Amino acid sequence: MTSVYTLDGSSKVERGRNLDPRRTFYGPRSTVTRTFIIILCGFLYPASNDAAEFGDFVDSDDDCDVTEYTECPYEYRFYPIRIGEVIDQTYRIDHKLGHGGFSTVWMAHDLKNRRDVALKIMAAGNSGEYEYNIQEEIKRAVKDTSHLVLCIATLFLRGKNFNHRVLVFPLRGPSLDSLVGRKISIATRMSAARQLLEALTSLHEGGIVHRDINNKNVMWGIDSLENLDRAAKYKILGRPLKLAIPDKPWRQGEVVKSIEIPDNLRTETFYLGDFSLAMKPDTVVTQSGRPPIHYCSPERLHNHNPSFACDIWSYMCLFTELYFGFTPFHTWANGGVITTIVNLMGPLPAQWKGHYCSPNKTLDSWYAQDSTPKPESNLEALILRGRPDASPTERKHALSIMSRGFSISPEERPTAKQLLQDPSFKAIIDIHCG
Repeated sequence: MTSVYTLDGSSKVERGRNLDPRRTFYGPRSTVTRTFIIILCGFLYPASNDAAEFGDFVDSDDDCDVTEYTECPYEYRFYPIRIGEVIDQTYRIDHKLGHGGFSTVWMAHDLKNRRDVALKIMAAGNSGEYEYNIQEEIKRAVKDTSHLVLCIATLFLRGKNFNHRVLVFPLRGPSLDSLVGRKISIATRMSAARQLLEALTSLHEGGIVHRDINNKNVMWGIDSLENLDRAAKYKILGRPLKLAIPDKPWRQGEVVKSIEIPDNLRTETFYLGDFSLAMKPDTVVTQSGRPPIHYCSPERLHNHNPSFACDIWSYMCLFTELYFGFTPFHTWANGGVITTIVNLMGPLPAQWKGHYCSPNKTLDSWYAQDSTPKPESNLEALILRGRPDASPTERKHALSIMSRGFSISPEERPTAKQLLQDPSFKAIIDIHCG
């Protein structure tokens, strides 16, 4: 039985009872071993904590190399972490994977199970509770989760005033967005498109809408490094570059430059992750948010509720990015993304007028029912520009997929399962993947 402990080690409640994540935390029964010394309940530091073993501090002349790509180090709002510390007597922090608006993500080594994992440490308060609960719902409802990034454990860290939820994930590789502009074979890209559609099909059949499909939430697989010691890992991944959090944080911590995973460690397996906005359709929306505007369906930009069809639109944006090498919609036209959608696919329903998320930026031309896409900017022209070397047959298949996947009417878009079984989708995958 794992207990919840106060700072002095006294047991308060047992796991399994109703816990307030803001006021309690899971901690180990305090023990001191030959290898570790306890600094704070739930936190261990290696006895030989030589700073040189855990990365390199940068001087003031080089701190921009760290801070340019990290969370803001001033008035630090996240849980302070140090490279090399051991959390919950289990997870040794080896490197930094990234950060978001509500969390930092760390590469850690699970000392008990001898495997590398990713720790997503949420900001203080309830920000991690929704994601944890929906992850548990996905595990119950979705039959095939092989291409979904789901947590394998969870714990709480005691913060200054509140607790921080920690989600433990299998270690995955870089996201697709980090590789934009690199030469990746069309075979690999179309394999990713197929695997992600399989993942989305499984998710939808389990009754879950993702709500935030974009290239940042798609991860490559990564070859295992768990049989290597930390020094060997650093030779492959690079040593952590870091600086101490300034402004006297409540506990010591470091701002660390995120890892850059070498291309030769990537595998050909792809995963869909980040379910922080996911939900069951036709339920009350408690987590506000939409996909990045380049991936967001026109109805969501008109404040319609999330739906499976919204996910299909976002997936088609991702498919097109993988197929062409660029997203189909952009923001530099007058009126932004909606203008490019209308130019490509035709006008929006007249009844949507007045519901755009930015009312002062609405254009009447979006809802003009007598307008039609111009030949030089319609979907066929986009396909020819994106895949000029494709055969007429392949372009016909692409037009079939995109014309339905990008249907302005959500009701006319195919389901994920229908798209996966679609002859034109299968044909394009077969052309490039064999």
